Amino acid sequence: MTSVRRDESVRPTERDEVAAAGSELIGGPIGRHALLGTSWLTPVRVIALVALGMFALGMVQKLPCYNGGWFFGATSQYIHACYSDIPHLYAGRGFADGLIPYFDRLPGDMEYLEYPVLTGVFMEVASWMTPHSGGIQQREQVYWLVNAGMLMICAVVVAVCVTRTHRRRPWDGLLVALAPAAALTATINWDLLAIALTAAGMLMWSRSRPLAAGVLIGLATAAKLYPVLLLGPLLVLCWRAGAWRAYRKALTGAVVAWLVVNLPVMITHDAAGFHIREGWAKFYTFSQERPIDFGSVWLLISQRTGNPLENANTYATLLMILGCAGIGLLTLYAPRRPRFAQLAFLVVALFILTNKVYSPQYVLWLIPLAALARPRWRDFLIWQACEVMYFLGIWMYLAYTGNGDKHQGLPTEGYQLAIALHLLGTLYLCAVVVRDIWLPERDVVRRDGDDDPSGGVLDRSADVFVLGPTHHVPRHAVHFEAAPRVRWGAVRE
Repeated sequence: MTSVRRDESVRPTERDEVAAAGSELIGGPIGRHALLGTSWLTPVRVIALVALGMFALGMVQKLPCYNGGWFFGATSQYIHACYSDIPHLYAGRGFADGLIPYFDRLPGDMEYLEYPVLTGVFMEVASWMTPHSGGIQQREQVYWLVNAGMLMICAVVVAVCVTRTHRRRPWDGLLVALAPAAALTATINWDLLAIALTAAGMLMWSRSRPLAAGVLIGLATAAKLYPVLLLGPLLVLCWRAGAWRAYRKALTGAVVAWLVVNLPVMITHDAAGFHIREGWAKFYTFSQERPIDFGSVWLLISQRTGNPLENANTYATLLMILGCAGIGLLTLYAPRRPRFAQLAFLVVALFILTNKVYSPQYVLWLIPLAALARPRWRDFLIWQACEVMYFLGIWMYLAYTGNGDKHQGLPTEGYQLAIALHLLGTLYLCAVVVRDIWLPERDVVRRDGDDDPSGGVLDRSADVFVLGPTHHVPRHAVHFEAAPRVRWGAVRE
């Protein structure tokens, strides 16, 4: 066996055929005698700049809507595939009128803001920075620009955190920075806030700082519900490794951070005593009562069968519970303890696959997790192609259904195909990750000599509770053979 130096950075152009082919655009793979680390352009800085550039391209893609598509014509924003919730909710959720989220009742059926508290704070801060002079269209344009600037910072944070999580694989951050679906969906909604906090939490966990990781995951959960799911994989992994102290710190940090953000808005007091504020609870009641919506497997089944599936909540919950149980058993039976990023990807993907709705920006939840769980360009780009097709499909479908008798766009059957592509692409990536867990020698991260670089206290630790046969992993030795170098033309020196 060939040992691998643990202080040597992995060069993707030597390990990945697609990365090697793509590098031909900038001169080819790095040569064996290249002087690395001698320029100010470190991997973190390069990836941050690439993330900024891709985000800017995504903003350019929204120009047809910024110049009028959001304001004139019912379907223009769909035909140009540049829809965003942000300008519409500036007036629709009372920010243009100075209403305070969760405290002031909104006119219309929504009654209160249907977003978690930290996202509501983000939206409110952006409204403070938006001038309240001029016409409503101009103010909505500025509000979108302000939010885009704040979300751009979040996008860079995500890319940098992924770059630094796997110390020996910094260039995997390019998967995040160059993801086409990320550029297309970054400014549709406010999801990047929660994603940035989640990525920072995973970075802290990889640095063996469980309390800080828990605090960041708790803050992320205060911005979007899905980050709380990461506490499940950590529970099973810490159970297998006996790392209960680290898990207690992470759980305590998450609970306290979530309460610090939510309690001031959650509890109100009047003559009848303390009770839950209706405005705070709106997000949870809205999520529970929301019917089957775009992009979900339930909509596909409903449209194909003609059955409205009134029990979709029950079906989705049961599938989520069964799926989580399966992930737990996989963790305890796997020959080597799975990597944290692998389980984080699987549990969030399961939530997306079973949910009642799949908004196009939900792909952002999975992009950093996919880059850490399966840093292989071929698989990543296959999945991204499916997501881009879905992104285009939903807007063309909305253009078709909202254009009267003209029917310009994608008919129902075409949209159903787009949903199927999204589901199959996500399932494909899940299947590859599960294979890597069951056959750890196929895992590209471990094949390069690491155990669990995102695992923090779990990295190279011994197992104390396992249901199946295991491979012993010494703390200070690597027994996997180094991956062969990719021969894609001549390697430049």
